[in-house]
Amino acid sequence: MKNTRMTGKTVSLPLLFAVIFSLFAATSSAQTADSPRYLDSTDFAADPAAHVFDGQIHVYCTHDWASPVTDRTDGNHYNMREYTHFAIDSLGNVVRHDAILTLEQVPWASRQLWACDIARRDDRYYLYFPAKDRQGFFRIGVAVADRPEGPFAPEPEPIPGTYSIDPAVFDDNGTFYICFGGLQGGQLQRYADNRLLEQERMPAPGQKALPPRIARLSDDMRSLAEPPRPISILDADGTPLKSDDPHRFFEAAWLHKHNGTYYFTYSTGSTHLICYATGDSPYGPFTCRGVVLTPVVGWTTHQSVCKYNGKWYLFFHDCVPSGGVSSLRSAKYCELIHEPDGSIRTVEGKPGERQKTAK
Repeated sequence: MKNTRMTGKTVSLPLLFAVIFSLFAATSSAQTADSPRYLDSTDFAADPAAHVFDGQIHVYCTHDWASPVTDRTDGNHYNMREYTHFAIDSLGNVVRHDAILTLEQVPWASRQLWACDIARRDDRYYLYFPAKDRQGFFRIGVAVADRPEGPFAPEPEPIPGTYSIDPAVFDDNGTFYICFGGLQGGQLQRYADNRLLEQERMPAPGQKALPPRIARLSDDMRSLAEPPRPISILDADGTPLKSDDPHRFFEAAWLHKHNGTYYFTYSTGSTHLICYATGDSPYGPFTCRGVVLTPVVGWTTHQSVCKYNGKWYLFFHDCVPSGGVSSLRSAKYCELIHEPDGSIRTVEGKPGERQKTAK
């Protein structure tokens, strides 16, 4: 197996992908995620967004580093400054490209390149990313390349009408949608009806939880074709989830489609779960069905889902290689099982342990 880093040192990744294309044994109702399946356990890469282009898996990550920022208020210590790309072919060979887009390249951005995603249209690649502007507000930008590994050239301004974090782009047979949103440091509570509030509004316990947003992208892939609209996540009785429900949305929106059903997966933040909800439209409403991933080592949890060679895979991160340092995360994967009834088999983030990592 060949493992190459294209920028910086060459690394050996003995833990990687030797079994990604083999069938995982299902010996219980929950899979385990503690087997060595890291993209790169020698350096840090988080928030993996996985897609398949031309017979390869392409994974786009934030690049964690030992930032001197120690202020944990609103996640300021998550001080990422560039994005990393992994390419994995059918033989399991992996190539890592660092600095496919850097903070210094983005003229409108001041700091914090958080979780990104990508889409391909007409053989061009569009990298969607959040960053804080000069006024300290998160906006979503787009950078364009002719190859999946870049180099990416950012547009000079953020996408009009965007705000908050964690863009995720879903291709529904050639119609592209962008989901986004994140609470607390992600600033979603600063907005209502797509307008910036003078003061943030966090719902009280028992009130309706704040929803993520979705909008259709224009054909140019550089603008929104419509104003963002809320994505409603409901309980089994059809009632919107409340703000104190442990399954309510916090961040990390992601859409995939299986057997004609739309699956919306997301992180619950403070309860450290990846949950899923299903619906009949990318706009929702979605009914919460359960937990995809139980808590991992580390405070944040962030996922993506892709299908490769007939199997579904869950990509996520944890802080095991860094010894539990919450801002130094490593991306990993496992197979994702859709049951015959449409439910998703739960993956255990750290089997046999309770979540002990503090924010």
